[in-house]
Amino acid sequence: MIVLDSHCDSPSQMHRLRNFGIDNARAQVDFPKMIKGGVDASFFALFTPNTLTNEQAAELADKMMAVMRLQVGENADKVAFAYSVEEVYMNKDKGLISILIGMENGSPICGSLDKLRDYYRQGVRYLTLTHNGDNDICDSCAGNHRWGGLSPFGKEVVAEMNRLGMIIDIAHCADDTVRDCLKYSKAPIVTTHSCCKALASHRRNLTDELIKAIAEKGGVIQINFYPVFLSDEFANDPVYQEVDDRCGEIEKEFRACPSNPEYFAGWQKGLAELESLDRPSYKVVVDHIDHVVKIAGVDHVGLGSDFDGIDVTPAGLEDISKFRIVIEELRLRGYSEEEITKIAGGNFLRVMKTVQDIANQ
Repeated sequence: MIVLDSHCDSPSQMHRLRNFGIDNARAQVDFPKMIKGGVDASFFALFTPNTLTNEQAAELADKMMAVMRLQVGENADKVAFAYSVEEVYMNKDKGLISILIGMENGSPICGSLDKLRDYYRQGVRYLTLTHNGDNDICDSCAGNHRWGGLSPFGKEVVAEMNRLGMIIDIAHCADDTVRDCLKYSKAPIVTTHSCCKALASHRRNLTDELIKAIAEKGGVIQINFYPVFLSDEFANDPVYQEVDDRCGEIEKEFRACPSNPEYFAGWQKGLAELESLDRPSYKVVVDHIDHVVKIAGVDHVGLGSDFDGIDVTPAGLEDISKFRIVIEELRLRGYSEEEITKIAGGNFLRVMKTVQDIANQ
């Protein structure tokens, strides 16, 4: 069994000076925690917000790529990069965790297919087309429906990603963008970190219609751990909203100057306050898995925590060291070992291999 987390925003935290070689207090991801949690592979996503210009986004992505390569290199006894499904299995045989590279938001490609190809050469194996805003490629679920789905350039991006063997990730995309990707992509598409709208109404979540359509094309829905996406009750709780708004301001200070010990301490205090809230249980993550299985089958669901990109986590699933609790809950609900192997990582690796095979035809 390969246990794979398809979305961690860890390069952002590396850029904020976290040392991934040690077990950090209140960190959601570092290498010792990944070992403790039995995680064999994780996509580390180069996240850039839509508030940046394309050029600023590219500069930030390049900085995160550099610090990620540095930290992986410094911990070669624990982790190694993987750029294919085969390398994931090779690394596991060597006792190493695989770090795969994703990119969240297409702004860094700067409207250029050449830049997209360059990121592929650097190891990026999926692209989340946008984030919380429309961009040159497509409409976001949080945008203004600028294109009505994919832009003309976005259709070129989809075709080039198919040619390269890069996975198309529709997390954060508007529904019409998802439909366009299903229409124009020759390969299966994924969402690396989303939940089910039937269980929680957040705009980021997927309707049953789209879950079925992604599955019919051979894709996979990787369930997000963010309580706001898991539970309307939590998302709408005024106590959570007040604490989150206040902690968001603290995080801005820390993000602007991560070397300032006062800002770091303030952010740690904010995380502790968020953790003290009455949060949805890790069992709700498995409720969302159950729903995808019911709607689309066990071959089309997996795990995409969004760790290091979320400020609050499910109760019992505070960081990646506790990943095993999800696997155990699947067993308690009667899933077979074969089914758990698929959900834990096999489904995503199957899609990754399919995307690569289509590119090689």
